[in-house]
Amino acid sequence: MNSDKKGLNTICTHVGELEDKAFKGAVSPLYMSTSYQFDDVEVKRYPRYFNTPNQEALCKKLAALEHTEAALIFGSGMAAISTALMTFLQAGDHVVLQQTIYGGTYHFAVSQFERFGIEYSFTNGWEVDDFEKEINPNTKVLYLETPSNPLLTITDIKGVADLAKKKGILSIIDNTFASPVNQTPTDFGIDVVVHSATKYMGGHSDICAGVVAASQENMDKVFQTGICFGGSLSDYTVWLLERSLKTMAIRVRAQNENAMKMAEYLESNQDVDNVYYPGLKNHPGHALAKSQMKGFGGMLSFELNPEIDASLFFKELQLIKPSMSLAGIESTMLSPTQTSHALMSPEDRVKQGIKDSLIRFSLGIEEIEDLVEDIEQAIAKVKSMTVTV
Repeated sequence: MNSDKKGLNTICTHVGELEDKAFKGAVSPLYMSTSYQFDDVEVKRYPRYFNTPNQEALCKKLAALEHTEAALIFGSGMAAISTALMTFLQAGDHVVLQQTIYGGTYHFAVSQFERFGIEYSFTNGWEVDDFEKEINPNTKVLYLETPSNPLLTITDIKGVADLAKKKGILSIIDNTFASPVNQTPTDFGIDVVVHSATKYMGGHSDICAGVVAASQENMDKVFQTGICFGGSLSDYTVWLLERSLKTMAIRVRAQNENAMKMAEYLESNQDVDNVYYPGLKNHPGHALAKSQMKGFGGMLSFELNPEIDASLFFKELQLIKPSMSLAGIESTMLSPTQTSHALMSPEDRVKQGIKDSLIRFSLGIEEIEDLVEDIEQAIAKVKSMTVTV
């Protein structure tokens, strides 16, 4: 099916689906075999080669969603990110990474690159000039993430992509927080897109996966690294992810709407100090986000007033789950200093502006009134507590 002229929900539902030729079922059949015939066949199939029937079909859907020629599915977001970076970097190369990125990506850079003779620099901010200042003669990759995790900073995608092209450098973006529903970076000139598919693509908190999407030329290179690292995904999980992607656009748009309403509510709440959400007009990246995103996303962060103990607040929540991941249909909150950015040093977290009081909030699809009620009752309980000496 030609996906170029199809709507987003149609792509989510139909592109890459496998035909059930035996029984004419409405959904793709699941091929669980790890061993396929090698002679008299056009394709020698093997799970680690990303080309089992279910893997191959799902990758077509992912490429269509990201407006790329090809894509590959991996066992986790970090498997996708590390494979992409190690594909385009080698000993003696230098990479510029955005300051505000996912803690796992940060930890990968600081703990692994030196072992392979790869130099790296973090930007001092997230403006295009911040990237340009860090470029060296041996810089091969610019790596960005927008909206960023967990402070929802916004980076000019086209600006970084144009800078990379001017300098002959490859650009890689983590598009997890936006999802292809809200943002398609290759439309702005980005070379390689990575995702934790565990998040909005899976959407039900029951799948762990990652995605790399790019031109066929670049994906051929990623493939060669990927088969060595072996970060493939089981076909059952591939099948589940295809199922989940069918509703991604519907889910994400509902989460966008909830996040906008929640950000406005929290901004007006006297018990909340700061709210970070690009949909708010006072967010420094609001105008830029509006120009490059189709929706502002289902993620936000906020800080409670200092007198309200965030750890006690988590314990009093009844509907919203204090939970490690994000982007499920259920609303969740976490402390980045204890989870997603725990591997960063306290000093580096301070540089990024991540306070111990920061709460990352992933909006689900529940009624907003129920979520507000839960927050208010949790705050009220914490405020009513007295310390007994």
